[in-house]
Order: sequence, then C-alpha cells, then structure tokens
Amino acid sequence: MTSLFQILMLILDIAFYIVLAHVILSWLINFQVLNLRQPVVASIWDGLTRLLEPIYARIRQFLPPMGGLDLAPLVVFLGIMIIRIVLINNAAAFY
Repeated sequence: MTSLFQILMLILDIAFYIVLAHVILSWLINFQVLNLRQPVVASIWDGLTRLLEPIYARIRQFLPPMGGLDLAPLVVFLGIMIIRIVLINNAAAFY
C-alpha cells in the first residue's frame, strides 16, 4: 500500500510542477521576457497549453468572469493540495 501512496503523491507532484511551469511561462510571455516567436518557447507553451487547457476549460465553466484574470490555475493548485491532504490523512490509517 505504501508504493501506491508514493505513486499517487508523485503524480500529484508532477501535476503541481506542470501547472506551476505553465503559470510562470505565461507571466514571462505576458511581460515580454520570453517571445512566442522563439521555437523552443513556442513548442513548450503549446505543449503545456494542450495538456492543461481541457482541465482549465472545465474549471472556467464554474468560475465567474474576472475581467481578464484567469483563476483556473489557482483552482487546480487548490485541488491538488486538497487531494494531497486527503491522501496523507488517509494513508496514516493503513500503516
């Protein structure tokens, strides 16, 4: 049971860092530190957007319009943290 718990925690950690990378990359692009005309930046941005946009789109259906402020990544971060807390609290019952 410990290995299943560790695998789930690893998946949540990877998801957290993917969303974090997407948020930081969006800031760097919006503040014109990075440019989408650079092939490496464009391919990373496209890959992350294709990976995360289905998740963000479902969350955006429930969020009110915020005038250009996207809170979907914040909701994903909170969801990951909630799942981590639930897993950690329930993993103690199996030991």
